[in-house]
Amino acid sequence: MTRHTTKAVAITGASSGIGEATARRLAADGHRVLLGARRTDRLERLVEEITKEGGTASFQRLDVTDAADTRAFVDAAVRAYGRLDALVNNAGLMPLSPLAALRTEEWDRMIDVNVRGVLHGIAAALPVMRAQGGGHLVNIASVGAYEVSPTAAVYCATKFAVRAISEGLRQESAGDIRVTLVSPGVTESELADAIADPEAREEMKTYRSVALPASAIADAIAYALSQPPQVDVNEIVVRPTASAQ
Repeated sequence: MTRHTTKAVAITGASSGIGEATARRLAADGHRVLLGARRTDRLERLVEEITKEGGTASFQRLDVTDAADTRAFVDAAVRAYGRLDALVNNAGLMPLSPLAALRTEEWDRMIDVNVRGVLHGIAAALPVMRAQGGGHLVNIASVGAYEVSPTAAVYCATKFAVRAISEGLRQESAGDIRVTLVSPGVTESELADAIADPEAREEMKTYRSVALPASAIADAIAYALSQPPQVDVNEIVVRPTASAQ
């Protein structure tokens, strides 16, 4: 896979935010993309727009918390494009709240999507990539993978986990599989819409007063994918210039 090779890339959580921006950027770069998310109406519109602009895209409904569904998603990429060069594990949730609020169902859902979803993606893609002689796994974490803040303990724990999983996979896969962890600072997305806790929701308004466009994270992903085979970009942290966090 050289800098100018067209790749087959599967993207989870592609119906909005970073996933949507990544789909647009990679398709514009000439890559063939398979988009996965639960909101298929949005995926269908996105594929139509990419296709009209000359790109190659398809979609399949995906629930990353379902291991079989994730395997079917990867299989769909191979059927559509003949191989899977990269998987972007982007699907995530961020329903912040103080631990004392005891929103245990939200904790469980974050663990299911943010951690198990990434593991399901790795489990589905790794055998395919090893069989074809190489591939690239891109896991989307957060600056919350490096620091913890009030109301974000469980969310940060899930992103610390993604960081640990990515580093372990990198060490175990040296020589055939590239692994990149991309950690965005505050970024324009729908993640904050899932915050039901009043305290956390109010704090997020201040935190999000300075935010990156999702396209900035898509650019970072495109950069990592564009490197020659002997270059493995392991970690990228992208923050707004005006943000201290």
